[in-house]
Amino acid sequence: MNRALAVTWALARACHPLPALAVTAIAAGLALGTDRPVGASLVAVAAVLAGQLSVGWLNDLLDARRDALAGRVGKPLAAGEVGPSAVRLGVLVAAPIAVLLSLPSGLAATGAHTAALASAWAYDLGVKATAVSVLPYAVSFALLPAFVASGLPGSPLPPVWLMAAAACLGCAAHFVNVLPDLADDAATGVRGLPHRLGPPASLAIAAVLVLGASALLAFAPPGPPVATGLAAVPLAAAVLAVGAILGRRPGSRAAFRAVILVALIDVALLLQTGVAAA
Repeated sequence: MNRALAVTWALARACHPLPALAVTAIAAGLALGTDRPVGASLVAVAAVLAGQLSVGWLNDLLDARRDALAGRVGKPLAAGEVGPSAVRLGVLVAAPIAVLLSLPSGLAATGAHTAALASAWAYDLGVKATAVSVLPYAVSFALLPAFVASGLPGSPLPPVWLMAAAACLGCAAHFVNVLPDLADDAATGVRGLPHRLGPPASLAIAAVLVLGASALLAFAPPGPPVATGLAAVPLAAAVLAVGAILGRRPGSRAAFRAVILVALIDVALLLQTGVAAA
C-alpha cells in the first residue's frame, strides 16, 4: 500500500467510523422519510457525515497521548500510522463543510446542526472528563431530528417527545460506549459520569434510557399506537430482562448486548416514526 492510500485508510479508521456511519444512517433515514427532494435530503445527510468526521477526528487528535499510554490497538494516530497534522487538517476541513452543507436546509436547520456539532466538539474538548459528560450526547442527539425537520418548508420543529427519545438514545449510547474503556480512561485521567457511577450503575441507566425511548416512540405519537410500537415495548423489556439474568454470570456481556439490541429496536422505531410526526 502506497503512502497516500495508507494515510487515507488511517484517517478513515481515526474518525470513529462506526458511530459516524450510524448517526449518518439515522439522519439519512429521517431525511429520506420526509417530503423534501432526494437531492436536498442527500445534501443534508452529507452535512451530517462531514460533521461526524470532524467530531471523530477531533476526539482522536485530543486523545492521542492517552490512547498511546493505554496501549489501545486500532488507534492510527496513537500508533503513528498518521500524523497529527493530517488529522488536524481533516477537522479544519470537515467542520466548515458540515456548516456550509447545512445552509441549503435553511438558517434554522443550520443553527440546529451547528449547535449539535458545538456540543459534540465540547465533549471532545474536555466535557468528557467531567460529571456532566452525558450532556453533550443528550443535546446533540436531540438536535438531530430538529436539524432534519427544520429543513422542511416553514422550518417546523419535531415534537418534543421525538427529541426526548433521541436524547435518551444518545445518553444510553454514552453510558454503553465507554464501558469497555472505563479502566483505561480512569488510568489516564478521564472521569466522566459513567466512570464515577461504575459499570453496574451505568449499564442499568443505559437500560432504563433505551426502554424509556421505546415507550416514547411507541406511545407518544398522536393517535392509537401502531402494532410495531405496541410490540416493541414488551419486546424491549423482555430482552433487557433476559440480558440482566444472563449477565449475572462472571464475565458475561449479555446485559451489554441486550442494551445494544434494544437500542437498535429504538432506532427502527425512530425511523418509522420520522420527523414529520406531530
